[in-house]
Amino acid sequence: MKVAVYPGTFDPITNGHLDIIRRAVSIFDRVVVGVAADNYKETLFSLEERVDLVRTVTRDIAGVTVKSFSGLLVDFARREEAVAIVRGLRAVSDFEYEFQMSIMNKKLASDLETVFLMTTTEYSFLSSSVIRQVASLGGCIHGLVPPEVERALLQRHDFF
Repeated sequence: MKVAVYPGTFDPITNGHLDIIRRAVSIFDRVVVGVAADNYKETLFSLEERVDLVRTVTRDIAGVTVKSFSGLLVDFARREEAVAIVRGLRAVSDFEYEFQMSIMNKKLASDLETVFLMTTTEYSFLSSSVIRQVASLGGCIHGLVPPEVERALLQRHDFF
């Protein structure tokens, strides 16, 4: 069984993330969405809230499991018996950072591959930080995040 890990903070999960998850499941037998506890930035949602939101919006995608993790990504991937780390790329600007991370991960775990999936054009501008900012100002995020995430964001900012 070919297992891949798709890591991120998912604060919050967007339709762009879901696109990558669906495409990864078509390549691998199982995809473990790893919600990172250690992200070195302040999050809007707690780790438990982020895990719950990801589980909710991926519940109908066969082959997906959701787990939180802390520490090194390669250690988490090994625990999950993954053969690959999946990363989504939106633009060339993402590539430099992701390339550096993949080289470090390869140094730490030479048997673990990194697979880059390019986002679809419709989500190429989308990031969790942009979604958080637009939602905090009362802007429309409909169609950019799953309905459950939209509700959670609106409730968090008292627009609901």
